[in-house]
Amino acid sequence: MARAYARRYAQAIFEIALEKNEVDRWQADLGLITEALGDAGIRDWLGNPAVRPEEKARVLAESLAGVNPLAVNLVRLLIGRGILSIMNSLADEYARLVDAHRGIKRARVVSAVPLKAEDESALAVYLSARTGKKVILKAEVDPAILGGIIARVNGQLLDGSTRSRLGALKRELMGTGR
Repeated sequence: MARAYARRYAQAIFEIALEKNEVDRWQADLGLITEALGDAGIRDWLGNPAVRPEEKARVLAESLAGVNPLAVNLVRLLIGRGILSIMNSLADEYARLVDAHRGIKRARVVSAVPLKAEDESALAVYLSARTGKKVILKAEVDPAILGGIIARVNGQLLDGSTRSRLGALKRELMGTGR
């Protein structure tokens, strides 16, 4: 349910940002807001019904100085509706909408050892050619995959890990196929 709220709010914000040509500013402001709300104490304090709304508004205005007033109003709205907890999901969903608008896909790539910069670039080019979109990589290391890579691009899994290949070979040798 929270994810659905986050999607709806992100879509509305994205449409406003497009209309006002402020897509990047909104993305930056949402980043500042999520950073400010990253402190559990602040989040709890803002969600506390015993704290007067005027006090919350004052503290918000001070801590989010320089942030688009509409973005500050968004935080007030989320607090008023008791759904401030969706802020991180909302920011993530907004970033996804921006990426889609710009023709960008994000890929999570796991390798057994850190990838060299030129390998990351080559992999990004390969994945871009395969998806027809510009791909930005987020590389992670997991020695448990033994070798090769595992790439996930918008839900599509490309598993070229040694571990999965060994598992497939084992199933084949045991006659279980897949």
